[in-house]
Amino acid sequence: MTFSVRAAIVAATTLCIAAGIGATAPGVAQVIEPAVSMNDPNLAQVPTMAEALADLEADAPADIEQTEVADEADYTTLAAAVAAQPLGNDDEELNCLAAGVYYESKGEPLEGQLAVAEVILNRASSGRFARTVCGVLKQRGQFSFVRGGTIPQPPANAKAWKTALAVAKVARGDKWDSKFADALFFHATHVSPGWRRARMGSVGNHIFYR
Repeated sequence: MTFSVRAAIVAATTLCIAAGIGATAPGVAQVIEPAVSMNDPNLAQVPTMAEALADLEADAPADIEQTEVADEADYTTLAAAVAAQPLGNDDEELNCLAAGVYYESKGEPLEGQLAVAEVILNRASSGRFARTVCGVLKQRGQFSFVRGGTIPQPPANAKAWKTALAVAKVARGDKWDSKFADALFFHATHVSPGWRRARMGSVGNHIFYR
């Protein structure tokens, strides 16, 4: 006897018992249901487990795993990661980060711009500097483009500014593995401060240190 036939017999038996109870209970209207025939072609078939799972999958929302993959896309190049960043949704911290990238490294290779962004972010989380990106930039004697504690605002329509914003989003979202991801310091290649810090390498016009 198949599962569907057994289920139909159980359903029919339960229905008959319920009808009998209704007939004897006071104050309850009796409803007489027609007898159920096991050979009735209109008898509802109980779905198998496989059919039930298929129905659930069909009614399920969009695949969450695919959405996560789309959000965490693996870019083939840093340029692709930068180009993929959406415009807008720029908060104050991101604006400060992008300003640091713009004034320190605009026109340099994207890797160099990203490295500058990494230094600023690393300082904010290191406990050795200010705790915010904007605070890091405003610390006295750290970034020469900041005057009187004020961060100048780059021209909104400048191509280099839009690139800096995209680089800042890549850095903050950790969307590209930079070889300078642990850097805390940098200086221009034309100066020699004589630092006794671990040198990580150079890119563009800057040399980076841990």
